[in-house]
This record gives sequence, structure tokens and C-alpha cells, in this order.
Amino acid sequence: MSKKDKKDPVMVADTPQDGRVLKRKEYEHELKQLQVELCHLQAWVKETGARIIIVFEGRDAAGKGGTIKALTERVSPRVFRVVALPAPTEREKSQLYVQRYMAHFPAAGEIIIFDRSWYNRAGVEHVMGFCQNDQYEKFFELCPRFEKTLVDNGIMLFKYWLEVSNEEQKKRFEARIDDPLRQWKLSNMDLPSRENWYEYSRARDRMLECTDTEFSPWHIVDSNNKRRARLNIISHLLSSIPYKKVKHEKVSLPDRNTKHEYDDMAPLKDRKWIPVKY
Repeated sequence: MSKKDKKDPVMVADTPQDGRVLKRKEYEHELKQLQVELCHLQAWVKETGARIIIVFEGRDAAGKGGTIKALTERVSPRVFRVVALPAPTEREKSQLYVQRYMAHFPAAGEIIIFDRSWYNRAGVEHVMGFCQNDQYEKFFELCPRFEKTLVDNGIMLFKYWLEVSNEEQKKRFEARIDDPLRQWKLSNMDLPSRENWYEYSRARDRMLECTDTEFSPWHIVDSNNKRRARLNIISHLLSSIPYKKVKHEKVSLPDRNTKHEYDDMAPLKDRKWIPVKY
């Protein structure tokens, strides 16, 4: 954020410790202000050719998807690209572990958002036995070097861990079971993640111990309140990037050229229009 805009628009919101409810109207007001700044960031990234990677990790139902939606819903998908990779194919399993992630790394003027990332090896792959122990240990040996290479080559790397409590995760899973609009969010990994809560906690602790570096730190987010978490993450991201507002030339809408004027709606009269039900 530029010096002129240093005042953080979300700082008027209350802190989690005061217990005050962040009402929807207040949340939407603050989110809109932050999304305006994200548009300024987007213009700066395009003009300067900056390359940014944002990694979102956390337990299942921690709120990663909702945060990413809030982050991207008002900007261009050509600049803010979301990457959510499925399980690796047999071919990908034979490649370098990070190879399939590197294929999505940013070119100039791009922000890549990973909804889960190479840190799958530090979490679900380890806990669920999808990787061997030597692969797990090798990951922690190589990961800091890999990320140092990214940073040294000019990529801005941000890593967010969304921390949700046992009680809140349970409540969100139960809501998914009962709500047809959210049942699709239940994956075949969700129930085992509840059963293996402490195994995931230990995996988180080891991940932070080995990969929370000075050049690529982890930022921990209290995500028990989804609205607060979204605002705090976007605010932190904006305050961490030295972007400036890009000046745009004033746009004037041109008049229609009537040289080839005709009744251009007439050819559509007998076409198949969808029923007007609403």
C-alpha cells in the first residue's frame, strides 16, 4: 500500500478478543474497501511485472475457499489465478515432487493463489500414509532451499496457515452434512481429518518448525470467525506488498458509428430465446 494510503481500512473493525460480533453490513463495508485496494494492487502488478505466490494451508473446513473467493471476486482471473490441484496422476508421482506445482508459477504480472500446495506432503500425505517417511523427511530438507530460490529470483511468496479450533471444525462439518448447498465440500479426506486431529496437529507443528524461515515465513490466522479471518488476511497481504496506485487515463465512451446502421435485433426475433421465468 502506498504511503498516502498507509491507514489500514480494516483497523476500525474490532479485535477478536473484545467479543463483539462483526455484523454483515460492517463486514461487507470493510471488504469492499479492501477489494478496491486489491484492484489497485492488480494494476500495479500488471504495470510492474511483479510475480506473487500466495499459499493457503490449514485444516479441512478452516475457511480457505471462502477467503480465496473474497480475495478474487472483484479482480481479473487473468491476473489472480487460483490453483487447486487434484491428487497426482501416476505420471506426476514419477516426477520431481514440486514439478506439477512449478508448472503454475507466475509469469510477469501474475498473482498465483494455491488452495493447498506443495505442503500437502507435510500434512495429508504424511498423516494418511500417502508418502514414505524418507520422502517426508526429504521434503523438509529441500523445501526451504526451494523457497529460497523462488524469493531470490524475485517472486514474492506469502504463506498463510488458517487455524480453526476443534469445536469450530466440528460445527462446520456438521453444517456441511445437513446443507445441500455445502455437501459437495465434504471430501473423502474430511472424516479421517476429524479422526486424526492430533496427528494433523503434530504435522502442523513439524511443518512450522522446519519451514517457517526468515525469507519465507508462515503467517498464522485465527479462522474461527470467517469474516474476521478474510478481512485480516487481505489487509495483511496489502500491507506486505509495496504497491502504488497506477494512474489511468480518463476513459471516454465513444458514440456508435451509424454508417452501417440497421435493425440488428430483427434477425434474433425468431431465434430460440430462453423462457423468462424470473
